[in-house]
Amino acid sequence: MENLISLVNKIQRACTALGDHGEESALPTLWDALPAIAVVGGQSSGKSSVLESVVGKDFLPRGAGIVTRRPLVLQLHRINEGREYAEFMHLPRKKFTDFAAVRKEISDETDRETGRSKQISTVPIHLSIYSPNVVNLTLIDLPGLTKVAVEGQPDSIVQDIENMIRSFIEKPNCIILAISPANQDLATSDAIKISREVDPKGERTFGVLTKIDLMDKGTDAVDILEGRSYKLQFPWIGVVNRSQADINKSVDMIAARRREHEYFASSPDYRHLANRMGSEHLGKMLSKHLETVIKSRIPGLQSLINKTIAELEAELSRLGKPIASDAGGKLYMIMEICRTFDQIFKEHLDGVRSGGDKIYSVFDNQLPAALKRLQFDKHLSMDNVRKLITEADGYQPHLIAPEQGYRRLIESSLITIRGPAEAAVDAELKQYPSLRVEVGNAAIDSLDRMKGESKKATLQLVDMECCYLTVEFFRKLPQDTEKGGNPTHSIFDRYNDSYLRRIGTNVLSYVNMVCASLRNSIPKSVVHCQVREAKRSLLDYFFTELGTKESKHLAKLLDEDPAIMQRRANLAKRLELYRSAQSEIDAVAWSK
Repeated sequence: MENLISLVNKIQRACTALGDHGEESALPTLWDALPAIAVVGGQSSGKSSVLESVVGKDFLPRGAGIVTRRPLVLQLHRINEGREYAEFMHLPRKKFTDFAAVRKEISDETDRETGRSKQISTVPIHLSIYSPNVVNLTLIDLPGLTKVAVEGQPDSIVQDIENMIRSFIEKPNCIILAISPANQDLATSDAIKISREVDPKGERTFGVLTKIDLMDKGTDAVDILEGRSYKLQFPWIGVVNRSQADINKSVDMIAARRREHEYFASSPDYRHLANRMGSEHLGKMLSKHLETVIKSRIPGLQSLINKTIAELEAELSRLGKPIASDAGGKLYMIMEICRTFDQIFKEHLDGVRSGGDKIYSVFDNQLPAALKRLQFDKHLSMDNVRKLITEADGYQPHLIAPEQGYRRLIESSLITIRGPAEAAVDAELKQYPSLRVEVGNAAIDSLDRMKGESKKATLQLVDMECCYLTVEFFRKLPQDTEKGGNPTHSIFDRYNDSYLRRIGTNVLSYVNMVCASLRNSIPKSVVHCQVREAKRSLLDYFFTELGTKESKHLAKLLDEDPAIMQRRANLAKRLELYRSAQSEIDAVAWSK
């Protein structure tokens, strides 16, 4: 069981070292999940004397006003033999055997955090004491509740102290040690008042009554100690601390414990309660209770730690790796990011991720629709056909079929197809605006070069159709004409509306045939020149240029939002804490 308190001690120290003080923040806190005993009391309630009696050493700062201005996590470790000593977490490997020096270091460390302005701070001081005269126990000494600010303190100090104490004791894992003086009315006790507000049923509050020996003659504290004045789930414990005269004379704490025991054993009022009175009994009872609470919380603690580790790892994965410090590491990191992007880009094209279907939509819907919207009827209007045929004939009218006229009509119609063909190339890139942003100028330049090649190849398909007409199509025309009428009109009849209309119909049929062919060949050209090349060599040029960049330029490429960098660092520290706690708990569970 002693391992359990030691376990919590280790985790608490790790929490403080890695910045988890239980304060409200955007990070998960392990501190709040750990069982702890918080010592609460008003000024002059005898709170410091109780702690020193439990420890058996005079080590806490004393003086007027608010002396405790930071939480003191006091971890007691029982040793079988050897000299007593103390260690501070902020001074590793330094042992204090002079407890007057311990007192001075507590004051000095408080001033390092708060200055000499008498302000308070929630950042705890960790003090471990090793002694054969203590039980294994951890206590958190909090600033004493006060009603007025003294000189040098802000007016808000009263509320600030109360808020700090509440932040500890309102948590369900906190055991409250409420210190009240017996020579004052319990109804006015600051400790009982604030404890009742956060623990109305008294299920996690231990009441400690101090200064019993200073009560007026003829009065006693039996009703309080027996739970009749104010009932708690756990029995009240009375203690008799050293008087100020004893403190001034440096009366030995062990001797003071013996005198305390003799007081209760010999007192007619408290003799029947003597076996559960005194600071020594208080320490043993708190140690036993803390062990029981820790044992009951271990399964839930393990579950919380495992869940939080998974959440922290997931968020760190989303934020990505921290930026390397050296040029080689930066270069490697940039290339890894680029490779990841390249892979994602390919997955979009291949259909593993959404987006590739939009390219097909351009080919299957947008290109055919654009071809249909071409106004061939304007090019093949009667006036335009007559104009081009007569211009092509020149001074000598054609004999059989107006070949030059056909060529000019077809060429002028097919040139209009260049627009939809060009749009089919451009539309493919517009489907990935977020990818364009992510990959930056390098990928955009690469894609633009590929787009230029794709556009060039696609327009060549159109130009090829303009340059060479399919002869086989026109060889069929005389045969079709013979079936439908006499082609040997007189020269004067060859420019009538019926004749020109037939020419327009023939040209439109040819143009439609070309459109059907281009509808199949343009997608092939785009995929070959652009989509396939993007998959094969999207960032090849960028990689080549990258090797020539200086370290300063690489650092600029990895210029990250400082808030994200800080968040990553904080998460990494917190993950280290939870993994450490996981290892400690697993080691204790395994040892059982």
